[in-house]
Amino acid sequence: MEAEKMDENEWRYHGEGNKSLVVSHRKRCIVLRFLKFPPNRSKTPEDIFHQLQNIVHFGKHIMKQFFGEKYVHYGEVVQLSLDFVRQLCLKIQSERPESRCDKDMDALSGYAMCLPNLTRLHFAEHRPILCVEIKPKCGFLPFSSHVSQEIKHKVCRYCMHQHLKVAKGKWKRPSKYCPLDLFSGNKQRMHFALRSLLQEAQNNLKIFKNGELIYGCKDEDTLSDLNELACHLKPFFFPSNGLVSGPHCTRTILKELIHVITMTLLSSTDDCKAGDMKTVPTSQGRSYCEASAFTKELIRNGKNKTETSGLPRDCLLYKTLQVQMLDLLDIEGIYPLYNRVDQYLEEFPEERNVLQIDGPYNESFYEKLLDLSTEDDGTVDSEQRLVVPTSKSRFTFSLSVLDLDLKPYESIHHQYRLDGKIVNYYLKNTQAKDDSVMTGLLKENENCTLVLHKM
Repeated sequence: MEAEKMDENEWRYHGEGNKSLVVSHRKRCIVLRFLKFPPNRSKTPEDIFHQLQNIVHFGKHIMKQFFGEKYVHYGEVVQLSLDFVRQLCLKIQSERPESRCDKDMDALSGYAMCLPNLTRLHFAEHRPILCVEIKPKCGFLPFSSHVSQEIKHKVCRYCMHQHLKVAKGKWKRPSKYCPLDLFSGNKQRMHFALRSLLQEAQNNLKIFKNGELIYGCKDEDTLSDLNELACHLKPFFFPSNGLVSGPHCTRTILKELIHVITMTLLSSTDDCKAGDMKTVPTSQGRSYCEASAFTKELIRNGKNKTETSGLPRDCLLYKTLQVQMLDLLDIEGIYPLYNRVDQYLEEFPEERNVLQIDGPYNESFYEKLLDLSTEDDGTVDSEQRLVVPTSKSRFTFSLSVLDLDLKPYESIHHQYRLDGKIVNYYLKNTQAKDDSVMTGLLKENENCTLVLHKM
């Protein structure tokens, strides 16, 4: 990339997470990802380069082994002129959400990651393009013997965390989405999960049309947003205007969208190697979450709620679940090990490099992780594009896996404390509701009088 020829006006704000910010080029199918830091807290250019290089290497040498070359886009680290970065930073500042402005974009190092813009398809640049980004979250309940609270074996972390987030004002309403429904492979449950994501997108769902964000990350009038989304999607599903208007228009279009997403997630990805991953059978844990709105509805109707996962073994959603389930310990099992390692490193700090805690995450690092199954799924080099039909249209689609950065070693302490807060607040909140219901029943009974009549 020739940084001296780059024009900041050709770039636009694309979105951001907790630790990085992304801008996309208006004409070229590429994005730049910059790290973020709290104000008055920055790192040296060398530190920034090292951190970005670690992200690239972790995707290239580790996560690629599990998902396959085709689905993991690890990018490359590029050096940019500082003048360009400063001008770009000024240009996009007004477009950033206020909630994200607690951290500043790195405008001092001159380093960024260059990645493909996955909201566009390189093989369909001249066709209308729809991109759906989903953060599915953890799709299984922990089965580790280290788990101290029984509720974690019954209710998933996402559903419990919703209570804490709403209480803290992060979101106005809890979402009915449950990751275990999406990962179930049961189409009815998957449809319910995706419909719940559409109703409360939070930061778990984004929809792009020709590279432009058209839905997601709002906490406003959901109904009007869905009607507007349906207007955007109508040409994709009903190109001949077969459905003009009416009260069922939005519902019908969203139903088609949910069908397409479901079929895409369940489609075969056998044209890539899954990696040498250890398969953990889902029977080790429950396949449903007791807090799921779908599960509660089944219970109310007296139906069986214990059906097992039906994910096809060659779909990307199944591979994602298998990677997640490599966590055999849960944070409660990891934290004591972290404390032991941390204590060891205090005594022998030079061992931090030997253990490669800060990288490099190269081939040799991956070899150290290979206490896994060596089963080979085989690989087929194919450029064939997969197609999903709908009632009126046919979609050519491409799948990618994002956000595969290795979390910092030091974040283990934070995750352990957060896990405790989530569980304790959920238990306290649900117990308070149970007590409230019981109090109401007792008050009703106080007004009852038993009258005995002599026979």
